[in-house]
Amino acid sequence: MSGIVALLGGGPFVANDELDASLLAEVDADRVVVLPTADAFEQPSVLLDAATAWGQRLGVTVDGLPVLQRPDADDPEMAAALDGARAVYLVGDSSMHLRAALKETAVWRAIGGLLDRGGLVAAAGASAAALCDPMLDQRGGAFTLGLGLVAGVAAVPEADTLSEEQLHRTRSLADTPLVELPTGAAAIRRATGWQLVGGAAATGVLPY
Repeated sequence: MSGIVALLGGGPFVANDELDASLLAEVDADRVVVLPTADAFEQPSVLLDAATAWGQRLGVTVDGLPVLQRPDADDPEMAAALDGARAVYLVGDSSMHLRAALKETAVWRAIGGLLDRGGLVAAAGASAAALCDPMLDQRGGAFTLGLGLVAGVAAVPEADTLSEEQLHRTRSLADTPLVELPTGAAAIRRATGWQLVGGAAATGVLPY
């Protein structure tokens, strides 16, 4: 892996401007593709509006890609929209839907290609959990299969919204290293290893 994976605790397009700007500069990205897939059943247009305002603040072009269901993710034109991109952000609140929509599709392969050529793959909140394998199951705090872009690590996004009892249960169920990500925090994986930012905390040794 020559690119960067950024797992953001929450607050997409509002809580991480300084970090986002730094990461985009690191991969020389002036265009960001945004996938609101995990909000397919909510209001994806609201996320895309926030992304557009964020792009204006950071001085980058934002291309919203309406990959909302699995047929969209297998559309060659949707996958081709990632050609040449240096950064993609995955946002939305349903990790289960994100996994179901993207796993083993043309768009998912294109995201892997973006990472292989040194780009940035960032995900916020529940979407960050879905990039991992195991993936935190939002229905009860246990773990299930994720997308596996980050293997052997589980992420707990928006950890600041969980009670100590909930966190304790999740920690007890984890059989891999665990990274807790409060809103505004991040865990960033580069080829050289991991960086924890803004209150992120790891239990166990995070694998390269």
